[in-house]
Amino acid sequence: MFYQFAKFVCYLFLRFICRWEVRGRENIPAEGPVVIVANHVSYLDPVVVGVAFPRMVRFMAKEELFHIPIFKYIIRGLQAFPVRRGESDRAALKTALQILHQGQVLGIFPEGTRSPDGRLLPFQAGAAVLALKTGAVLLPVAIKDTERVFRGGHIKITFGRPLKITTSGRNYTPQQVQDLTSAAYQEVKKMLA
Repeated sequence: MFYQFAKFVCYLFLRFICRWEVRGRENIPAEGPVVIVANHVSYLDPVVVGVAFPRMVRFMAKEELFHIPIFKYIIRGLQAFPVRRGESDRAALKTALQILHQGQVLGIFPEGTRSPDGRLLPFQAGAAVLALKTGAVLLPVAIKDTERVFRGGHIKITFGRPLKITTSGRNYTPQQVQDLTSAAYQEVKKMLA
């Protein structure tokens, strides 16, 4: 399978070319639906998360990436799917819900874009909504120094404590969405400090 081959190649790159460190492996759920929420500073971030996570991670990626020749075939082979940013994208939502209902892992960068200076941007609420709709675990992840990988950076990825959902389906409130989004943001911010 292309995903496993690419993961192995990227592991070799991270292990022998880059210096990297993975923390909090004990926080990774071994099974069941998971929504990974990570900060985003570099195009290398999905690679680092995908290699460090023992299960396949299906990433939601901006639609523009699927228009780049050759690259679009690579990210499709990695099971990523497009999302139109800044608008309601029903197709992306449907795909994300299917992934979670099948007990798989969904990767989201809730800042919505890469941070230009490494500071954590506000989280959008989509990941919390998906977790509340499906009962998936929300797993905060902090990534450090992927933007400096070719300038001697030491990549660190930390898996935080899983945020378990107490309700799922249609029985959640806007306040619960806000609280869960804030809890994920605070956890990532704490791990980046």
